[in-house]
Amino acid sequence: MKIPGLVLSLALAISSLTAPAEAAPRTDIVLGMGIEPAGLDPTIAAPVAIGQVTWQNVFEGLVTIDRDGKIRPQLAESWEISPDGLTYTFKLRQNVAFHDGSAFDSGVAKAALDRARGAQSVNPQKRFFEAVASIDTPDPQTLVLHLSRPAGSLLYWLGWPSSVIVHPKTADSNKTEPVGTGPFVFDRWVKGDRVELKRNPNYWDKSANIALDKAVFRFIADPQAQSAALVSGDVDAFPEFGAPELMSSFESDDRLTTAIGNTELKVVAGMNNAQKPFTDKRVREALMRALDRTTIIDGAWSALGTPIGSHYTPNDRAYVDLTNVYPYDPEKAKSLLKEAGYGDGLSFTIKVPQMSYATRTAEIMQTMFAEVGVTLAIEPTEFPAKWVQDVFKNRDYDMTIVAHAEPMDIDIYARDPYYFNYRNTAFDVVMTKVEATADPAEQDKLYVEAQKILAEDVPALFLFVMPKLGVWDRKLQGLWVNEPIPSNVLSEVHWQE
Repeated sequence: MKIPGLVLSLALAISSLTAPAEAAPRTDIVLGMGIEPAGLDPTIAAPVAIGQVTWQNVFEGLVTIDRDGKIRPQLAESWEISPDGLTYTFKLRQNVAFHDGSAFDSGVAKAALDRARGAQSVNPQKRFFEAVASIDTPDPQTLVLHLSRPAGSLLYWLGWPSSVIVHPKTADSNKTEPVGTGPFVFDRWVKGDRVELKRNPNYWDKSANIALDKAVFRFIADPQAQSAALVSGDVDAFPEFGAPELMSSFESDDRLTTAIGNTELKVVAGMNNAQKPFTDKRVREALMRALDRTTIIDGAWSALGTPIGSHYTPNDRAYVDLTNVYPYDPEKAKSLLKEAGYGDGLSFTIKVPQMSYATRTAEIMQTMFAEVGVTLAIEPTEFPAKWVQDVFKNRDYDMTIVAHAEPMDIDIYARDPYYFNYRNTAFDVVMTKVEATADPAEQDKLYVEAQKILAEDVPALFLFVMPKLGVWDRKLQGLWVNEPIPSNVLSEVHWQE
C-alpha cells in the first residue's frame, strides 16, 4: 500500500526529532599540573611551570621548538646567517597583533631582546644573549642581530620560553596578566587553584585551526588527589602525572589512557663544590660509588627511569652512556672516604624540594650513604620559592636534589655564578668551543668530551632521567607524549568526534 507523501514527511520529521542527536566534540579542557607557577612571564623567572602554562599558548618567539625538538619558524617566517656566523637576519611576519591589539614588528622584537640582554635584565637565561652586540631594524619586517662572537646555539635558544617576544607596554604586568601573540588569551588566575585561558579569535596563524575555546590549568600537588581528579573526570589530563606507582591503576579505566614518553628531566644531587668536604674529588667520587642508580629508580620512581652518568640524556645528540665510570661500589667508596680523611664518618645536610621524586630519592640515598659511614640529614624545602632563594640564588646548602628540565643544558657547569659553585677550566674551554662552531659534527665531538669531563669529576651525583608520565581521556588528541622542552602546547589539542 502506498503511504501518502504528507504522512511520510510527517513520520520522517517526527523520527528526526526523537532520534538522539550526535553530540558535538567538546571545545574545552581541564589540564592538571603538580606545581603552580609563581608568575606567568617566562622572561623574568626560571621555574618550568611558568612555561608549561604560557609558552606557545600565550607567548611566542621568533622561532619555536616543535614536538620533535626541531627548530621551526614562528614570528620570524625565515632567517639567514652570514658565513662568519656573526649576523642573523630575520624576516618577520606581517599582520601579527598582541592580545591587546598592539602591533608586532621589528621595533617590538628589538625592544624584547634588548630587555632580555640589558644591564637590568632579570631574564633567567640572560646568557643566551651575551654574544649579541647590537640589533638593527632596517624596516618593520626585518630584524638584524649583530654578534660579537659566534654563538652556535643561538637559534635554538631563541625558541625557548625565556626568549618569547613581549611588548614593552605590558612587560611589567605580564607576571600576573600575560599578554602575548599566541593562540590563547589569558582570562584569569585564581591563586592556589587554576589559570584560565580562552581562544584568541584574532590569532595571526589562520592555518592553525585551534579547536579549543577554553583551557583551564588546575594545580593539584598531591598525587593521590591527582589520581582522584582524573578518575572522577574533574581533570581531563595530567601530562606530567606525579605518581608512577599509580600508573597501572588506570589500566582498567576504559575512559583513560596512559603514555610514557621521553623528557629532559635529569635528576641530579648537586653539591656545593666551594665548601668542604665537596672540594675533595675523592669525596665526590665516593658518594657517587655509594649509590646504586637502579635501586634508586626502582624505589623513587617505580622503575620508570633511565640511569645517567653525566648531565645528559639519551635523547640528546652525541649521548654516551657513562654510568660505568663510577659504578656502585660501596667498598671502594669507604676506601676513598678514608683516604680523604673521613674514615670515622662524614655528615652533611641535603635540602630537598618538596616534590615526591626528590623526597623519595633523598630517603634512598640516606640509607645507601649510611652503609659507607655517611650521615645524611634531610631538610624538606618548599619549592619553588624557598629552594630558589636558598639554593639557586644564595647557594646556602651542602647538597640538594632537583630535576633539571632544560634541554642540552650541560653548559650550566660552566656558568659563573651557578649554584654548584663548580670551576673547571678544561670544561669551560670545551663549552666555549661548542659555541664557536656551527658545524654539528664538531659540536658533537665536543659534547662527548664535555660529558666525559663531568662523569670523571662528579660536580654533582648523576642519577637518572625521569620519563614523561601522561594520563588523559582517551578522546583527547594532540597532547605531546614526549617532551623535548617542558611545555603543555595546546594548539593541536582537540577532542575526538
